[in-house]
Amino acid sequence: AYFLAENTALQISTVTNVSLIVCTTPILTAMLLGITNRDERMNRRQAIGSVVAFVGMVLVVLNGKFALKLSPVGDLLAFAAAWSWAFYSLITKRLTAKYNNLFIIRKVFFYGLLTLLPVLAFSGLQTDFAIIRQPVVWLNLLFLGLVASLACYVLWNIVMKRIGVVKASNYLYFNPVVAIVMAALVISERITPFAMLGTAMILHIYFIWFGQFAHLLFI
Repeated sequence: AYFLAENTALQISTVTNVSLIVCTTPILTAMLLGITNRDERMNRRQAIGSVVAFVGMVLVVLNGKFALKLSPVGDLLAFAAAWSWAFYSLITKRLTAKYNNLFIIRKVFFYGLLTLLPVLAFSGLQTDFAIIRQPVVWLNLLFLGLVASLACYVLWNIVMKRIGVVKASNYLYFNPVVAIVMAALVISERITPFAMLGTAMILHIYFIWFGQFAHLLFI
């Protein structure tokens, strides 16, 4: 549901809209956790820090281009993706207390693939296997499958189990920061002062307010 909603949203709405909406996941996760488990609600300091980090993330994503174009269907799908990830995080957190991490990941990928096959069948996608056989293509597919998916999901589940759902979700604010730095290094995209300000706001919240990185030293 997450990948289908997000990728479809990217075809309908703008990349900026989808990025901003999907990055509300930490806030949605905290709200959902507060409803389902009162013992893990955010305190006032964490709530203010999350808002400041979110504002910083907005500045990073916009990167000085303050032009938003609403797309109701695409934006709603992006929100559906964000909520899907929030639910996934909470459910996975409970499962990691009972089951092996790799067992959970195997089940997630198996049933995820199983439920996506009907979508593929009805999408009318024409696959050119000659393209897939090209080394640059299957190497990229292997990277997406083994590193960007499998390894990341395994690490994400470990982090959630060790430091909790809310603290783990707050690291999602770093996605646009990493993306904009990589864009500057790989495709020479210019980082504006707005993006620098947003990055500084996010780093300030994590280092000074939350002491968030200290948790990783004990994982």
